[in-house]
Amino acid sequence: ITPKGAQSLPDSALRDLTVATLALKYTQSNSVCYALNGQIIGLGAGQQSRIHCTRLAGDKADNWFMRFHDRVLGIKWKQGTKRADKSNAIDLYVEGTPLDGEERAQWESLFETLPAPLTPEERASHAAALQEVVVASDAFFPFPDNVYRAARSGAKYIAAPGDSVMDDACVAAANAQNMVVARTHLRLFHH
Repeated sequence: ITPKGAQSLPDSALRDLTVATLALKYTQSNSVCYALNGQIIGLGAGQQSRIHCTRLAGDKADNWFMRFHDRVLGIKWKQGTKRADKSNAIDLYVEGTPLDGEERAQWESLFETLPAPLTPEERASHAAALQEVVVASDAFFPFPDNVYRAARSGAKYIAAPGDSVMDDACVAAANAQNMVVARTHLRLFHH
């Protein structure tokens, strides 16, 4: 199912949809997976509703992409800073988590030069470059809210089995976002 005027799926999207769908096979039910360039960039599994999985996976994909911001790549770490500490510090930085007291002092102690906070405009500009993302689901998307949330994380392609009474509404939402919906007819939901 493709939007009016859309072409067939490019090889890169087929690869990413395959990777995302394979990952879903090994997750807890109620799972949504975002992939790009042959790798998983966000996975939400085992939540009580599909939209919570879509949001969780989308937030992880957004965090992953923000880690490639020039300011993050240019961070000057103090010598001897451990990889796990760097990863956690980057998470707090890209999420814009407000810190104070001992927590802030510990965070600041990891840097040679404290990175300037990302402005909302810098965040939005960088996030807009996340494109061509695929989203796969282990079962149908029950409502269009999943499609809209996926679109906010650069999704262009969706793979889901379908067979919901809301399929037409979800496809209409995808068409409005210029997204391609591929029906897998493969339900990986385990209960």
